[in-house]
Amino acid sequence: MAWSFALPFLLLFTVFMAGPIMVALVTSFTDLRVTDIRNPLSVDFVGLENYLAVLGDARFQKAAANTAVFVLVGVPLTMALGLAAAVGLNQGIVRFRTFFRVGFYLPVVTSIVAIAVVWRLLLGTEAGLINGILAGFGIDGPGWLTDERYALWSIIAMAAWRNLGFLMVIFLAGLQTIPGDLYEAAEVDGANLWQRFKGITLPLMRPTLLFGAVITGIGYVQFFEEVFVMTEGGPLNATLSLALYAYDQFSFGNYGYTAAIAFILFLAIAMLTVVQFRLFRTEA
Repeated sequence: MAWSFALPFLLLFTVFMAGPIMVALVTSFTDLRVTDIRNPLSVDFVGLENYLAVLGDARFQKAAANTAVFVLVGVPLTMALGLAAAVGLNQGIVRFRTFFRVGFYLPVVTSIVAIAVVWRLLLGTEAGLINGILAGFGIDGPGWLTDERYALWSIIAMAAWRNLGFLMVIFLAGLQTIPGDLYEAAEVDGANLWQRFKGITLPLMRPTLLFGAVITGIGYVQFFEEVFVMTEGGPLNATLSLALYAYDQFSFGNYGYTAAIAFILFLAIAMLTVVQFRLFRTEA
């Protein structure tokens, strides 16, 4: 009886999820290209050739390095900003908490394409608002999106601004589960604000921090829309991400090669998640 109730989900999952994933995995070991769609029998099994070619591609290595910087800098930055906003709303701002909560969360529910377009206008070299403000103070602003020294960092700043609201809501829910008696007892014992935060808030927030880190990390490893709209991977591949690199290869019709990139990306997400579980695990 239980299996009969689960059968509709299992069928949908097999047809639309498990099936395509297995087909993609098999495809990653072939030389399937767009020209082979009408003649599938011409596809050859190439083993690990696609994976070796991907790992040896200088453009892939650049995309992997950019993605690593985006994740290693962006995830901690977004979590720190989200936690700071949550602590401020939980302890400092009480009267207008709902207003600030909605304000911080609004970018999360706004289309990423719209946000990327607005930030591209803000960071424009000639007519950008930020450089216009800097020019008012006699400062010649750099090319935030056209200079390879600043482009990736500008996108990291935009991503952190957009996603901190999501983590703020999650962290705020976690903070409100911590008993206030613990803070009062620590304050009586002479613990200052930082000691209470370090000794009470952070340890009790470990499960919530883990959830936020995993969700944010998975999203940041696959960042695509930001660079696609704002820089198209430039300048000089300075903002090229793994997801955008896979998209380019798919557009070229290199389906087997693209499938190999996708599963390398999957392994990167799995490894990042394992590391995060080890960092935020609750000690016995």
